[in-house]
Amino acid sequence: MRDLSGDANFVEPAALIGDRTRVRILLALLDERALPLSMLASEAGVSLSTMSGHLSRLVDGGMLHVRTQGRHRYYSLASPDVARAIESPARLAPPFAPTSLRTGTRAQALRTARTCYDHLAGHLGVGIMRALIEQEAVAGGDGRHDPDRATRDELSARGRDLDYRLTPRGWEMLAAIGVTVPETRRRMVRYCVDWTEQRHHLSGAVGAALFDRCIERGWVERAPNSRVVRILPAGEQGLHDWLGLDTSAFTRG
Repeated sequence: MRDLSGDANFVEPAALIGDRTRVRILLALLDERALPLSMLASEAGVSLSTMSGHLSRLVDGGMLHVRTQGRHRYYSLASPDVARAIESPARLAPPFAPTSLRTGTRAQALRTARTCYDHLAGHLGVGIMRALIEQEAVAGGDGRHDPDRATRDELSARGRDLDYRLTPRGWEMLAAIGVTVPETRRRMVRYCVDWTEQRHHLSGAVGAALFDRCIERGWVERAPNSRVVRILPAGEQGLHDWLGLDTSAFTRG
């Protein structure tokens, strides 16, 4: 145990934490995710250039670790000590008051459900993939992304390391809700590494067909001029009946 009898200079880390934007960065990373600059800027509601300056200060101050994968740099908390340092004042602090409806809800809406090209992503996309794996409808992996073991997989990008496939049970489950996968040369089952939870979500021809069917059944709808996907009341019930998903948990984070 370190002796803290007067030698702890906590002025510098306190100054790093004592900024609204940097607090939002640290809170976004508190659940052990690693996120790219663009996603952190969206979470904090600031420009990319502003975010870059804040991230540099947090890295130089020893609060963040940065990892390069492909063309992107991903930021995460530097240690469990940093997480504990954030959690303690967070218990005493009041929540941020959103400055507008957009800044207060956009990041949460994107995390809950959004499009990733032509398929579902966010908590909803990850939840569907997880349920399909747990119910042995999809085989070939456990749905988790481990950056230390990944060889080609990158965060927030198309997955390349694993070979997922739909099982006979999976085809039956898709048929039960009327999903029809068109004949195509496109690979049936692919996956992406979702930045929201750093797990896999379903893509490929099956992922696109499932998204289309969810729209046709009135389970979800696209938000105008946005990647946000709204889960409708019929979808809350339908996804629960089909996969046992509790979609209300997605909006609780």
